[in-house]
Amino acid sequence: MRNALTSLTVSALALSLAAGHAMAEDLRFTVWTGNEAHLNMLNGIADGFEAENPGTTVTFETIPAGDYVQKLTFQLAGGNPPDLGWMFEDSMPAFVAAGAVESLTDTLENAEGYDLADFSDPAMGLWREDGEIYGVPFSTSPFMIFYNKDMFDAAGLEDPLTLAEKGEWTLDKFREVVKALTKPEDRIWGFEFKDGQGYDTRIMHAVMPPIRAYGGDAWSNGECGFDDPEAVEAVRMLHEMVFEDKSIVPPGEQGDYFSGSSAMTINQISRASKMPEAGFEWGIAPLPTGPAGEAPVIGQAGLVVFAKSDNKELAKQFIAWMTNQENVEVMAQFFPPARVSVLESDTFTEANALIPPEQMKHVAAAIKEGEVLPSHERAPQILAAMKPRFDALWRADSDVEASLKAVCEAIRPQL
Repeated sequence: MRNALTSLTVSALALSLAAGHAMAEDLRFTVWTGNEAHLNMLNGIADGFEAENPGTTVTFETIPAGDYVQKLTFQLAGGNPPDLGWMFEDSMPAFVAAGAVESLTDTLENAEGYDLADFSDPAMGLWREDGEIYGVPFSTSPFMIFYNKDMFDAAGLEDPLTLAEKGEWTLDKFREVVKALTKPEDRIWGFEFKDGQGYDTRIMHAVMPPIRAYGGDAWSNGECGFDDPEAVEAVRMLHEMVFEDKSIVPPGEQGDYFSGSSAMTINQISRASKMPEAGFEWGIAPLPTGPAGEAPVIGQAGLVVFAKSDNKELAKQFIAWMTNQENVEVMAQFFPPARVSVLESDTFTEANALIPPEQMKHVAAAIKEGEVLPSHERAPQILAAMKPRFDALWRADSDVEASLKAVCEAIRPQL
């Protein structure tokens, strides 16, 4: 649904920024999580801010991730804007271009004890434009392999973490074990794309890890990379796993790692909050290596203040509060930090009681070495243009190379 932010919508949003709206009695903060553990943590951080600012109330408003950009855009353009909120990394350039988010530079530079330099330049890259800071990353989260250890043990297979620590966790080994763990008669698959949405809202999350591991990319410097040989080979491997090996949950089927119907999935550590209810022993491991070696892929999410807020200064102060060192340490249990001081401390590796430190060290390593998912000022239009071409790709008889050439033809005008 993020693809619904079309150029027309962005233009309408930009034109509507001057329109007035009713005064908010509190700070409305949009998020895409409805997870109880996440919201309890966020409300705890807000309680501290409210105590420091009597009369202030911070209210977190959940919009599902798949609808987030579309519904947020409608609120901003329709006179019902939140004051601040979470922002996807690939959507940020479009919101900056539309003038929909406020600069945070002065507030962060003047916040007592904030230490803006503690955020590395790579971590801040997507959130700066022309010397101004428009967002602060609260989650710099690499994609990790979640695995069902019970399934690996029952099959007599070494799990991904063991293989990774032996230097044997490669894409070839990944394909081998995914196939071995698939049980069609029991509707058990070896692997499921992120949140089961790899054919829909999570296309980039599905294809970018193997593409990067093969040495390719989606686009760079205005040039499409989907039809480069490295990307073609990576996507061909996925296609064969879906339709020949039948080991990845296919289009139209609903697998669910968290309920035990898939042996592995790819996700970020915020999803560890779902694991206590899973009912099986589990773990996390790095992404498998490919011909290009290790290629961690990172998803980022940031905090922004919306230009139509009537409470801009207070909202900026809350972002400074929420991303100070103390609160970043609190959020680190679910959202890997961009603050170097926290990332390099025992506080981070011990932050999440659900994930052992020996597994969290792989998360920290991936943050330091990884590359953020592709972004672009016209990312919504790019994603909308490529979606039908990827739909055509995910058929058993499709020509992978021709399909990816069609993707490039479709998105080249936007690049």
